[in-house]
Amino acid sequence: MKYSRFHGRHESRGRECNWPGCEEAGEFRAPGPQPSGFDGPGNYRWFCLDHVREFNSGYDYFDGMNAEEILRAQSPLHAWETQSRAFRPDAGVDGVPRWADFADPLEAISFRARAHVRRRQADIKPENQRFTANERRALEVLGLDGDVDRRGLRQRYTRLLRKYHPDHNGGDRGHEARLQLVVEAYQLLRQAKAFA
Repeated sequence: MKYSRFHGRHESRGRECNWPGCEEAGEFRAPGPQPSGFDGPGNYRWFCLDHVREFNSGYDYFDGMNAEEILRAQSPLHAWETQSRAFRPDAGVDGVPRWADFADPLEAISFRARAHVRRRQADIKPENQRFTANERRALEVLGLDGDVDRRGLRQRYTRLLRKYHPDHNGGDRGHEARLQLVVEAYQLLRQAKAFA
């Protein structure tokens, strides 16, 4: 395939630019008119480079929508309201599998899952086994190993507090998120059974 310096260029294969009066090759795809109720790419329009740039500069995805439709389209949950075929209540009809009825008589899938969990647990160092998974994550946040004692935990916490707190950084609040993680990690670890 020939290298193209323009992202999105497709070989024209005889397509002409859809811009009225233009006879250049249509090598760039642009969204076409969307039929109402259709959830998909629809038909494409094909333009030359100059006309696709002109089309893009004036394109408005929300053109023709009312305020409620625009709000719905901007929602992070947009298009997640419908169930996928496998999880619908009528799944299992017409050859669509129903995952709720899935059987694993040879335990092929569950065996692999249990083996994965065993491998992950074997990778945990012996000194870290005295901590729960959440406590191990908290140790990572503080940059500590599993062989730390209560005094070492307190020293590391104090050092990180001085490093990230705005009072010690001339009022710089750029590390507040990191400081919050450090405080939460310390609060969890100071109550850990490993330090009892």
